[in-house]
Amino acid sequence: MARFGGKHGSRKYLFVLSCIALLGIALVADFLWASSSSSASSSPNWSSALDFPLEQPIHAFKSPDPKPVRKEEERREIKALMKDVNLTCGFAGGQLQWEEMAAAPVPRLDGAAIQIENLLFVFAGYGTIDYVHSHVDIYNFTDNTWGGRFDMPKEMAHSHLGMVTDGRYIYVVTGQYGPQCRGPTARNFVLDTEKKEWHDLPPLPVPRYAPATQLWRGRLHVMVQQEDRPNEPGTGSIGVLRACVVANDRLLVIGGQEGDFMAKPGSPIFKCARRSEVVYGNVYMLDDKQKWTELPPMPKPDSHIEFAWKMVNNSIIIAGGTTEKHPITKKMVLVGEVFRFNLDTMEWSVVGRMPFRIKTTLVGYWDGWLYFTSGQRDRGPDDPSPKKVVGCVYRTKLHL
Repeated sequence: MARFGGKHGSRKYLFVLSCIALLGIALVADFLWASSSSSASSSPNWSSALDFPLEQPIHAFKSPDPKPVRKEEERREIKALMKDVNLTCGFAGGQLQWEEMAAAPVPRLDGAAIQIENLLFVFAGYGTIDYVHSHVDIYNFTDNTWGGRFDMPKEMAHSHLGMVTDGRYIYVVTGQYGPQCRGPTARNFVLDTEKKEWHDLPPLPVPRYAPATQLWRGRLHVMVQQEDRPNEPGTGSIGVLRACVVANDRLLVIGGQEGDFMAKPGSPIFKCARRSEVVYGNVYMLDDKQKWTELPPMPKPDSHIEFAWKMVNNSIIIAGGTTEKHPITKKMVLVGEVFRFNLDTMEWSVVGRMPFRIKTTLVGYWDGWLYFTSGQRDRGPDDPSPKKVVGCVYRTKLHL
């Protein structure tokens, strides 16, 4: 048994060695063939098959990265959409010739203004997000100059105020107290513009933010959010930052929005954080029977127009504001049109364009001239998002 196993094993061993030898011979032959054909590696067939130019080395070429190309395409698309949506907005309108006047003593955002005859009283507002004004400036339409500055009460709100006049007294209703996104106050005041004297008014039951305010039939009407500061849209509140107008013994509320910037939870300085918002173009009228009627909406949604309107020749003129956020960038979009609501025909039209897009304008009208001052303007002709807070003054001759 042992002899038989050894003889058979040696034959098997020789067979394995033979296979290894044949494999080695094949590898050597293959190597020699490759070496002999190396001179043909630069043949036209090889180069044209990979489509490499002969004057550049192969290692200089890389597959193009699709990400930068896509980003560049998106950038062009966004720019085109911004220009398309916000330069002409699809509205017809006449050409307005604007004249720049003497700028306000300070820039303002979310301030307030009331006109009494030839004087525009300009109140409060942000100077920066961390600084708010506590005084009143007066613009004289007769000689187009600023002057007559005086202080506000220390307890009075600094932005998002409700305000209206009876021709001598200016009634100031609640608003936001302090910079950033601090809370509102319930305090109310009245200014005697002839004597430049301040007096207290009874406070509202609770603090309110940006209330729509008007005098109608001898009563002060204040329309407010359900909460002390707007939060999320769709809560059933009437909205804020809208125009409130009395015309032909009717009370009208125009545009506005639900939702606004709020203090970041836990922030010791009440740092502003943006929340969801819905901008409206709806118009409602309250008649003598206390019944609300919906009127034709604005040409597009518009907010931040509390003091951006004037009554001219039985028409409501509104300048600037903010509209729906940009569909791609989601940034706030400013308005650059001057709108007209003709109360005789109940129709909206576009009077023309402003020098730039701007929100929270403070508007006046005197001797055929439409004026606006202050607010936050756009970043340039191709970018409708807000940037610089300004105190500039412009006017244009209105021909209605």
